Amino acid sequence: MPELTPLAQSVAEKLKRREETISITESSTGGLISAALLAIPGASAYFMGGSVVYTLPSRKKILGITRADVEGMEPLTSEMVSAFAQKARAQLETAWAIAELGVAGPTGARYGHPPGLSVLAIDGPVQLTKLVETGSADREENMWAFTQAALELLDEALSQA
Repeated sequence: MPELTPLAQSVAEKLKRREETISITESSTGGLISAALLAIPGASAYFMGGSVVYTLPSRKKILGITRADVEGMEPLTSEMVSAFAQKARAQLETAWAIAELGVAGPTGARYGHPPGLSVLAIDGPVQLTKLVETGSADREENMWAFTQAALELLDEALSQA
């Protein structure tokens, strides 16, 4: 499993230095992105909230995603995950948001996506997306890999801002 603390520490320092906030919405990482950021002392200065939107009902009720928000979008695409990030950022009025959607495994998704696939989006002063393909069906391994990729993408966006 990857060591997430140095990545989370880098993100936390940048957010605190800028006095900026973040909101998180994640699915196949199951809260690991939020947990990594919350493990850093002083997280209340930047972490405004997070949600695990693993099912369609949770996406509707917790995140507030409507059919109109994702009309015409294919599942597990940069376009769709960007819509999730924008919604998370707007809901908590944060400077930044990160969204993750994926298939951790061991089986593929009902729409035909294989295990080991995740899409990530950062919304804020810099917008970035990333497709992660591990080629693995190992659920836990994928969850950690997706979380690491999410933190790396967030650190990159903060460095660009």
